[in-house]
Amino acid sequence: MLVTKEVTMQFGGLTAVSDFSISVGDGEIVGLIGPNGAGKTTVFNVITGVYTPDRGDILLNGKNITGKLPHLIAKAGIARTFQNIRLFNGMTVLENILAACTLRERPNLFESILHLPGYLKKERKALDFSRELLASVGLLENSGDNAVSLPYGKQRRLELVRALATEPVLLLLDEPAAGMNPQESQELMDFIVGVRDKFKISILLIEHHMQVVMGICTRLYVLDYGITIAEGSPAEIQKNQKVIDAYLGVE
Repeated sequence: MLVTKEVTMQFGGLTAVSDFSISVGDGEIVGLIGPNGAGKTTVFNVITGVYTPDRGDILLNGKNITGKLPHLIAKAGIARTFQNIRLFNGMTVLENILAACTLRERPNLFESILHLPGYLKKERKALDFSRELLASVGLLENSGDNAVSLPYGKQRRLELVRALATEPVLLLLDEPAAGMNPQESQELMDFIVGVRDKFKISILLIEHHMQVVMGICTRLYVLDYGITIAEGSPAEIQKNQKVIDAYLGVE
């Protein structure tokens, strides 16, 4: 699904990510972990086109997407969420989802102004799809609520569902469990696995919450100062001395 080959990203004299290579297979949930400042979010920004890497290649289903603009990468099938929730302020829950739907079904200006049958058909399709998505995650009853008025956990869920509305093949989650209590984190784990199974997508996630990472990821990559220091299953990572020294720590 996703392959990065020796991706390097520099900012002036600082190398934020060095020779980063990763693979994410169909239907996999892969974790990217490491200390704060290790370069994890920079990796996401490179994959999604926010930054163009100084060196290396990024392949999605075998096609090179290196350096493409963010909206073209989204159209290619990569969606993401952010560390800090970024919902559209002043818009309802439903409108947030409808905004994402326009990536795939965008009526032209002429159709929109005159409300031609083509426009009305696309509008109905987007409404039905959005309501179906919201119903699948228990947010349909909140359709008319202002998005930022929702409780924190529901805002997190809405941001994730908005990403799903772009119909991705790969979903990047940046610290989805941030700010959640243990019960909310467990519910999130079930939710992420359910999303993977229902929508048949692959997931790459950054997360500091080890219960979440070890509970749902099939493989992990560990970054430290922009360098990959380990790769393997959760059990292998827990025993890796480099990872223990750099990140996990000891009792």
